Amino acid sequence: MAAWDVIIVGSGVGGGAIALSLAGTGRKVLLLERGDWLPQEPQNWDVAEVFDHAVYKTKETWDEAGGAAFKPGVHYWVGGNTRLYGASMPRLRERDFGALEHIDGTSPAWPVSYADMAPWYDRAEELFHVHGLRGEDPTDPPAGPFPFAPVEHEPVIEQLSESLKAQGLHPAHLPLAVDLQEGGKCIRCKTCDGFPCKVRAKWDAEEALVRPALAKGGIELRTRTLVKRIVTEPGGRRVRGVEVETDGVTEVLDAGLVVLSAGTVNSAALLLRSATPDHPSGLANGSDQVGRNYMVHNNAALMAVHPTRINPVVFQKSMVVNDFYFEGPDFKYPLGNLQMLGKLQGGMLAAAKPLIPKQVLSAMARRSIDWWVMGEDLPDPDNRVTLGASGRITVRWKARNTAAHRRLIHEAQRMMRRAGYPVTVVEKMGIATNSHQVGTVRFGADPATSALDPFCRAHEVENLYVVDGSFFPSSAAVNPALTITAQALRVGEHLLARG
Repeated sequence: MAAWDVIIVGSGVGGGAIALSLAGTGRKVLLLERGDWLPQEPQNWDVAEVFDHAVYKTKETWDEAGGAAFKPGVHYWVGGNTRLYGASMPRLRERDFGALEHIDGTSPAWPVSYADMAPWYDRAEELFHVHGLRGEDPTDPPAGPFPFAPVEHEPVIEQLSESLKAQGLHPAHLPLAVDLQEGGKCIRCKTCDGFPCKVRAKWDAEEALVRPALAKGGIELRTRTLVKRIVTEPGGRRVRGVEVETDGVTEVLDAGLVVLSAGTVNSAALLLRSATPDHPSGLANGSDQVGRNYMVHNNAALMAVHPTRINPVVFQKSMVVNDFYFEGPDFKYPLGNLQMLGKLQGGMLAAAKPLIPKQVLSAMARRSIDWWVMGEDLPDPDNRVTLGASGRITVRWKARNTAAHRRLIHEAQRMMRRAGYPVTVVEKMGIATNSHQVGTVRFGADPATSALDPFCRAHEVENLYVVDGSFFPSSAAVNPALTITAQALRVGEHLLARG
């Protein structure tokens, strides 16, 4: 008999939601995390420590295909990347689940509909205490009220909202997973987006999923435990367990079922590392889809600057504009999502632009309104994760749908100039900015074109599931965390029904 009923690899939103679904049900569940608990400490809110020294970012490097090594934007902690996320928790739009034509190609349909996902979105929003207001955003999918009232705009952002409405746009309150309900811990500081929360006021996967799962019982968490490969039974149709290394000691842990939630790149790499004579191209990879169709959003940071006016903004990240999500003016293709960034600070800019005097960057930051410009990246089988000769992760990624992204940047610039900000500065993100990574182990109904079924079970391995951003067949143009959580909750109920 296996030592564990279920082993879950990774404690981010996917693994955390599976653990919470199984907690207290009588199953014996082991949750494995390669990192550790992220400490509450002064460095949490120190700009130099977080951005200059990258103290919470992984020290490992990946290789760019045909290029140099780079440091990926991933964080190995209990709670995964959400420990430093911006708490933005939107749903995919209803049309995102169907085939969608873009100027650069077609975004494929999902094997599930929005109606399939809607009740799990409801549950995910409850778990993450999401603040928002239905009806403001014309692209909002059908749903009931958010669990909590929207995060109020600061005066400068409220003034900007009214200016955008006067342009005929529909600015809305950004759905946010912060602890701002009555008696909540959030103090609306500048150090939210991109920082760990020192006062635990951000509903990340640790706070919303892992800690509640541990409290319910039946879950054991092991930190500092790296999964090296997945071990299969003879014949390769079933998983036996996982080979792990903890503090230098290697062992095999047996399980009746394994859920892989290590992240889009690492899950694909782990399946490839788990190749056997029964699965010579990698575990669950008879379709040759594992590692392929790697996507990250087309992302850019946009600073809109008023040269002579200082903006007294602290908690800036409260507004979203989706008027261009499905089409732009005189451009009948989807453009994407505009959402406010956490307030940029001079030290954050200096980490990215070390050759520009810090005084100049700080002066710009004090006078700016800051946006994240996010466009859909389309799947491409040649954009992929592979393993180098030494087993190192190699990523090939060439952005798709870039014409639409350029047009979205143009619309954002024009919108802000009309609002009274004559200077705009744009910084496009590259391969190392991969916090929204999806694809690589896509789900679908056809085993010839997908690695997983609609409940994220491997087509070829009956007791192996992959539940993280890797199951996405398309990236859409909103943050993926809520959708990963919703699907994980859906899969969790499926596992309980499976017995």
